[in-house]
Amino acid sequence: MVRLVGQQCLLRTFIESDAKALAKLLSDNKFFWSIYEPLHRDEYYTEVTQYNKILESIQLLQANREFSFGIYDLNSQQLIGHISLYAIKRLPYSSGFIGYSMDKDFIGKGIATEAVNLLLRFAFQTINLHRVEAYVSPQNLASVRVLEKAGFIQEGLLRELLFINGKWEDHFMYAMLQQEYKKK
Repeated sequence: MVRLVGQQCLLRTFIESDAKALAKLLSDNKFFWSIYEPLHRDEYYTEVTQYNKILESIQLLQANREFSFGIYDLNSQQLIGHISLYAIKRLPYSSGFIGYSMDKDFIGKGIATEAVNLLLRFAFQTINLHRVEAYVSPQNLASVRVLEKAGFIQEGLLRELLFINGKWEDHFMYAMLQQEYKKK
């Protein structure tokens, strides 16, 4: 298990016993998140499915290919979001992607920015990646702000990158290099 502690939140890699809380988080935010993410079939939002996804994430963690964290409120220990460092590639790339979602009731409090910064420190100092990338919908202004406050640089627009809820959607490509992180 990996734990990363900030001022407002704690990131902890998921374990099997988190399946119920994760299913509830996903279900509670299903329609809020569907603005920028695809809706899933009903079974995706069940404890059984999330338990199996957690088992898969543990295998990927053990192979150093993905790190899936719950974002927990530091005071209440409530699961309030999730964040992942995924698609990790070793040399010649030495890169990975970051993705995150916050509970609708915890938006705008700086927690997502803190979680992204905690994960960047882990990616560059612990995993020793050279580059971390992120995709974000141009309409998702809150997420664009999170990435920019964390120091990511917009590198371009990827046209019709993802098929979301019946429509191809453009996404910005953001990235941060290890040397840029060290200058922060």
